[in-house]
Amino acid sequence: MRILILLLAFLAPLTVRAEPLTIFAAASLTDALKDVAGLWVSAGHERPRLSFASSSTLARQIAQGATVNLFASADEAWMNYLADRRLVITETRRDLLGNRLVLVVPSTAPRTVTIVPQFDLAGILGPGGRLALGDPAHVPAGLYASQALRNLGVWEQVAPRLARAADVRAALLFVERGEAPAGIVYATDAMASKGVAVAGTFPDETHDRITYPFAVMAGGDTPDARAFLMFLTTAEARDAFIGRGFRIE
Repeated sequence: MRILILLLAFLAPLTVRAEPLTIFAAASLTDALKDVAGLWVSAGHERPRLSFASSSTLARQIAQGATVNLFASADEAWMNYLADRRLVITETRRDLLGNRLVLVVPSTAPRTVTIVPQFDLAGILGPGGRLALGDPAHVPAGLYASQALRNLGVWEQVAPRLARAADVRAALLFVERGEAPAGIVYATDAMASKGVAVAGTFPDETHDRITYPFAVMAGGDTPDARAFLMFLTTAEARDAFIGRGFRIE
């Protein structure tokens, strides 16, 4: 009998532990999503794997076959890029958050700038300084920044003097380190840093509305993925996002 029990135990299927959720999110969501992930764990779930980078970088990785449960983009364009390739579960897509665009300077040299048409951005940079921002060729924060600067009529004066960063947090780092006298980032990034001071806020009408679409990916559509997406709309998750400076859509 004992041998039979041992044999049955050996033949019984092993319990397979579910893989933790994999979430790709725009770099500007780093602190807020870490906070929300902690709340998710406190609710009894396994800690998700979080990967942060430029929305463009992450979207391309998903398009190339990366297995991801949830993607959070800093603009509509890169979510559309995946939707066009039928990689988004359409009914799960929703705009959850908003943000604002700000001009930052090192906290060691704070100043106030009134951001109006034709403001003297080149003068703020000085004779040899560069303007730090996400690469406008593909980084959402940089795209919003270039829109704003064009609409304000100051793009031409600074376009040759850009410090193009791989994502918005890298742009923030240029200013924190004093490698650039000014940069354009999201308000939430500035709020998360002690190394920069906000010099001015870009009027909303100077650029497209900054929205963060979230969606479950076709290659990672699981009940847990959908549950986490719903969790992002709970009062405690919303409070965490608000606490990090995001707008709730």
